[in-house]
Amino acid sequence: MKTTLLIMAAGIGSRFGGGIKQLEPVGMHDEIIMDYSIHDAIEAGFNKIVFVIRRDIEADFRERIGSRLEPVCARLGVELAYAFQDLHDIPANGVVPEGRGKPWGTGQAVLAAKDLIHEPFIVINADDYYGKEAFRQLHDWLQLPHEDTAIAMAGFILKNTLSEHGGVTRGICQVANGHSHVTDVVETSNIIKTEDGAMADGVRLDPESYVSMNMWAFPANEDEAPAFLTVLDNGFVSFFETAVPANPLKAEYLLPTLIGGLLREDKCSVRVLETQDRWFGVTYKEDKAAVAESFRKLIADGIYPERLYDDLV
Repeated sequence: MKTTLLIMAAGIGSRFGGGIKQLEPVGMHDEIIMDYSIHDAIEAGFNKIVFVIRRDIEADFRERIGSRLEPVCARLGVELAYAFQDLHDIPANGVVPEGRGKPWGTGQAVLAAKDLIHEPFIVINADDYYGKEAFRQLHDWLQLPHEDTAIAMAGFILKNTLSEHGGVTRGICQVANGHSHVTDVVETSNIIKTEDGAMADGVRLDPESYVSMNMWAFPANEDEAPAFLTVLDNGFVSFFETAVPANPLKAEYLLPTLIGGLLREDKCSVRVLETQDRWFGVTYKEDKAAVAESFRKLIADGIYPERLYDDLV
């Protein structure tokens, strides 16, 4: 079965100091974080990759990763495609508010690729390292038959996903059924690491909580597009009718928020596939050195070859 890895790489991180954080080298031969995600996804069995980027970073993106990855994908029989997230790609009756400069969030990022996806797929952020276990688990889950309303997520542990250098945003999950099914997802901002756990805006959080790191899996029946894309499309229309008028410059159409709403209305089920792998990523400029050191240790421990992709056949 063909399965797609969709990488959301359109964001230019303002907290990163103006640079394009997705393109910062962290490996021993200038590999970037998404190189390791691509490696792990191909190793797990994914055979199609779709990048969602913005037109204004296209040249840098193709130079830094596209040109390197194309021969690797050709050698391994992996399809490669690009989609473009655009501020003006909105519902027919929508209007871009005056002064709005940024696109509409992760939900719109996935919609940007809807015409390219005709098979089960997973979604990840470009600037997060997820580890091998999550890709294996989600790929195996996608091989099984599922209802159209089924979703799976990689369940990371909150304490394994925090930055040493400032607050982060995570989708805090409430779970049931022996910790295997999500009952709600609450997008939570300004989560900081504390000596005894984590806190957001003065509220203590359980450091053992499951969190969404925007690593979601969506099934599809044979010869049909994933049903979630239709749900996502319809939700975008509703978003423009309600959220945009209320907050025209900052409203974002976010996957955790949408999925949380579907759960509360009993319109989907979300299976948690737990991973104990430690997340790391570059949210702040100061994170880069620690991330690079983490990859050096993974290479030293034999988890990755020094020259990435050489081990894939």
